[in-house]
Amino acid sequence: MPNATARALVRLLPWTSADGKPCFLVGDGTGYVSRIADQMEAEQLSSAVDLIDEARQLLADRTWTPGELHLLAVELTAALDTVRRVAESRGGRLTALGHDVPDDADGDGPRLPAEAFG
Repeated sequence: MPNATARALVRLLPWTSADGKPCFLVGDGTGYVSRIADQMEAEQLSSAVDLIDEARQLLADRTWTPGELHLLAVELTAALDTVRRVAESRGGRLTALGHDVPDDADGDGPRLPAEAFG
């Protein structure tokens, strides 16, 4: 029998369905799919860090072509979208667990603590 005090959480997963719709998981955050999602989020964040380093090198070089800049913009946009999705997922779980997610300094929305990203 499951633990009656365990809290079921709805988690936004770091992938979408075949038709691009968000995928969610309902559970306590300790199962197999949760662990796969945690690993995928970590890999996505690591890839974003690598892309930022690559972008800095490309921009510092100043010998880029318009095509290279376009590709960089496409890749950075995709990485930013992924990082936003991870932040939304982690922020939602923090809120569901009863943690306050303070507004940012500008009042534009939640400001997630650094530990939410790693």
